Amino acid sequence: MTDIVQKLWGFCHTLRHDGVDYGDYIEQITFLLFLKMADERAVELPKECDWPTLRDTSGTGLVDLYVDILRKLGRTPGILGDIYAEAQSRFNNPVNLKRLINLIDETEWTTLGVDVKAEAYEGLLEKAASEGKKGAGQYFTPRVLIQSIVRCMKPDPRAHREFKICDPACGTGGFLVAAYEWLMHETKGGALGRETAKRVRHKTYFGQDLVARPRRLALMNLFLHGLEPKIVLGDTIYEAPSSDRFDCILTNPPFGTRGANQAPDRDDFTIATNNKQLNFVQHILTILKPGGRAAVVLPDNCLFADQAGEVFKILAEDCDLHTVLRLPRGTFTPYSQGVKANVVFFAKGYPAETVWIYDARSNVPGITKKDRPLTGGHFAEFEHCYGADPNGRAKRKAKDSPPDKGYLGGDRWRSFSLAEVEGRDFKLDSFKWLKDESLEDADELPPAEELTTDAISELEGAVEELNAVLALLENGTRANAKRRERRA
Repeated sequence: MTDIVQKLWGFCHTLRHDGVDYGDYIEQITFLLFLKMADERAVELPKECDWPTLRDTSGTGLVDLYVDILRKLGRTPGILGDIYAEAQSRFNNPVNLKRLINLIDETEWTTLGVDVKAEAYEGLLEKAASEGKKGAGQYFTPRVLIQSIVRCMKPDPRAHREFKICDPACGTGGFLVAAYEWLMHETKGGALGRETAKRVRHKTYFGQDLVARPRRLALMNLFLHGLEPKIVLGDTIYEAPSSDRFDCILTNPPFGTRGANQAPDRDDFTIATNNKQLNFVQHILTILKPGGRAAVVLPDNCLFADQAGEVFKILAEDCDLHTVLRLPRGTFTPYSQGVKANVVFFAKGYPAETVWIYDARSNVPGITKKDRPLTGGHFAEFEHCYGADPNGRAKRKAKDSPPDKGYLGGDRWRSFSLAEVEGRDFKLDSFKWLKDESLEDADELPPAEELTTDAISELEGAVEELNAVLALLENGTRANAKRRERRA
């Protein structure tokens, strides 16, 4: 598998001279791999759009043929049309296109195990994220973190016949893939029965993304796992949701505030805010079934933003907001190195009584790509504390994280009553009980990028508060003007 990744990635560097960037390269591999695997599985494709036709063509006509194939497949109904919708060739040199076709043709992809095929593909995604860096966060959430969340949430389609799993900000499908891999592990390779297997393949995994390329990559990523998901292209926040409702939601909404110029005009949003992450929380409240559960990755600034308390107050009324995991610094290295984030777990249908918080950040060396990579050990103790109940209703006790034991060590697991949370205006970031001694050591200070991100987050929060004050003043001014008009 590693050899396959290295071969494909090595050729990417060659294509860089032809103006094909990392993202374009993976997208082109998506198109070509699908054709190769369709040929291996004897899947019927539109006339002259098959792999042998492409493979056996060379010279200047190859580029034209490839463009024509992409156009025809984009008009085909079903998953083919979804994957190839608005697909464009990035190749100008037929020699480079021919070399990539030959490289893919060397491997019989369907003879590889599903996991191996997917790992090869995801290996390319990870390399693109780590080497491209800028904007790569939309493509990749650390797999170690995703797998830990999935183990806690246990997204099991066998629970009932209508069980649905969704990621409303799915990117390239990492959460959905991990959810399926967890199921395969639990069933020792997929012993599901014919009807259940069919339902899992076609009617269990759902997603949405704003950008065409990540959605396309998600479709291919899941196809490599033998799934045909429903992944919608559209704006999750500003467009009205479909009638679909879900039993399990796993998501990492995009960080930052870019594009969030105004509050969405949606009747199902109780709090009007232009904070994207808070709007994703409100969206999840809408699409989550009663009795359903969710795990959402949220940056620190979302927890202390001006209207965070209002949103989480509503969430705590409708849901059991039972767990918060404070992630280590640098968890998203190298994609978004300065971002500090949390995972918020809740279950819909009964109000919160106790919020448990696990601090996996204080006195933990920051994550780096080489020297201190993120591992499963960073979350092993948290998973033990979380318990076996995916809805967070397992019996819990603070001594599950003793001061002198565990991978991280320290008193990292504490509970707070709803009254305590309400007393702090539902600002979940305010519950900090461990003194972070590493921050007193100049050698252990966060990198400049992280300090800058913190400063920007605080400034954004201040700007939001000032805008709220200005809105109140403007409303008051208009009201006074109307009163003066009536008196006149």
